[in-house]
Amino acid sequence: MRLKDKVAIITGAANGLGFEASRIFAQEGAKVAMVDYDAKTGEERAAQLKEEGGDVAFFQVNVADRDSVDAMVEEVVKRYSKIDILINNAGITRDGMLTKLSVENFQAVINVNLTGVFHCTQAVVPHMIAQGKGKIISTSSVSGVYGNVGQTNYAATKAGVVGMTKTWAKELGRKGINVNAVAPGFIETDMVKAMPDKIIDQMKSTIPLQRLGQPSDIGYAYLYLASDESNYINGTTLHVDGGIMM
Repeated sequence: MRLKDKVAIITGAANGLGFEASRIFAQEGAKVAMVDYDAKTGEERAAQLKEEGGDVAFFQVNVADRDSVDAMVEEVVKRYSKIDILINNAGITRDGMLTKLSVENFQAVINVNLTGVFHCTQAVVPHMIAQGKGKIISTSSVSGVYGNVGQTNYAATKAGVVGMTKTWAKELGRKGINVNAVAPGFIETDMVKAMPDKIIDQMKSTIPLQRLGQPSDIGYAYLYLASDESNYINGTTLHVDGGIMM
């Protein structure tokens, strides 16, 4: 098992990429703190993974609220005595063209996708420094690299994640902490599946592999960066996008 007895916090764990990552990490021997704002779905998903033999616990957290984050981190440390891995996966969208994007929707995405990453990382890092090691992986996006129509707020946060990742890699590398990011491309989540077939076909046509990615593709990227196999990788953004960014 590649993560045997490691303690991992995964945000946005109730659905999509975060849930798949939680499943993979549990299968690889990690003790997983599943974090999400959606308590009902989170509890159900945690129960599902427990039935599959995973050592998981669910925590309802609003990553945009620092007190909520601090309380969760304190409880995880109390329960497991350490934190080895943080996956900053929680994110939302509130799309809109620049001329129509409300300040409220702009700020909502900033609060979760950017400030939330800051909150979780700053809360966890002192424990990793005390241990002399740790892995921090944050979720960016191809939208943060090349931009996307109607996603001023989302693209800004995902570009910001890359900038914070590089900064923290320089600050924390000397403390034994690896900081990296994953930039997913078009992944076959429930949100994408709900799109018209014509739009999905258009998306596929732009990808050299001519298909959408699976949530497990991102989960295994997280796994690699969280494992000892990536101990000399720091400050990198791993693109998992079927080649769309070439």
